[in-house]
Amino acid sequence: MDRTSRPDRRRFIGSTTAAALALAAPRLARAQTYPSRPVRVIIPFTPGGAPDVLLRLVAQKLTEKWGQSVIVENRAGGNTLTGTIAVTKGPTDGYTLLLTGDQTFILNPLLYPTLPYSMKELDPIILIASIPHMLAVSRKLPVSNVKELIALAKREPDTLTFGTTGAGTIQRIATEYFAGIAGIKLVHVPYRGANETTTAILSGEIDLTINGMSNILPHIEGGKLKALAISTLSRHPLAPDVPTMQEAGVPDYRSQGAFGLFAPVGVPADIRAKIHADTAEVLQRPDVVKALQDRSFQVDNVGPDGFTKMIAAETEKWAKVIRAANIKGD
Repeated sequence: MDRTSRPDRRRFIGSTTAAALALAAPRLARAQTYPSRPVRVIIPFTPGGAPDVLLRLVAQKLTEKWGQSVIVENRAGGNTLTGTIAVTKGPTDGYTLLLTGDQTFILNPLLYPTLPYSMKELDPIILIASIPHMLAVSRKLPVSNVKELIALAKREPDTLTFGTTGAGTIQRIATEYFAGIAGIKLVHVPYRGANETTTAILSGEIDLTINGMSNILPHIEGGKLKALAISTLSRHPLAPDVPTMQEAGVPDYRSQGAFGLFAPVGVPADIRAKIHADTAEVLQRPDVVKALQDRSFQVDNVGPDGFTKMIAAETEKWAKVIRAANIKGD
């Protein structure tokens, strides 16, 4: 080998390394300085619900960590369409994010042949938390456990009613899933909102509901509803007397509401990585874990790859339920 070529080679390697560092420098600087102004997180739900409570708690901690405000903006409507579209059609600088539930990233794509957004327009950042579902019945219904409920439904098919907030909601699909496994026929009664559904079951207008634990638990504690089962694999510390579906005799049943953070496609990877890392660190704090658990949440803290796999697995599962029950969107 020509020894005289070595200085040229060293100069080439040095210049190549310098060029690579020059290209990487803006990305490093960008991630280190992000965020340099307030971050807006859109949530496609009304204030006061489970996802709103979740986001506001996490937003407070991120505000403290970043030294920049994390602004929560509620944009409810259209089965989460309104808020989701605002993010997918918005800026891609990392200062407009979406926190939403599985209605957006699992159910809507299955229920509607055409949507004004595509999941290809959103990058999963982190699966933050999930909330178990509870099966509860009216105090007027003469059953005290799941086996008695199933037996009654089989004796009187197409008689027992269940309420939801709409045809294409997780409450509807989770209840049809339960009915399919149990081999029973129930009558669906859709309402315009969660408050109407709650009022209906408290008054005995409908017989049962499967809903988020945080929506049901206060009425269980007040003796206004009977909780028959919870959807998790183990009993929940906030409701230790409520059996799991497995204990209640429905071993294959599991459902929950999942909530995650997304960025519109186009946000630089280094900024997405920083948002994920900082949110994950917040979710590891004991005070945050306790605060969320006290509000019925289970902290998931799953990164982009795991979150993407979860979406794929849950989409496959719920697609079968939707087809079997012939469920259509609103």
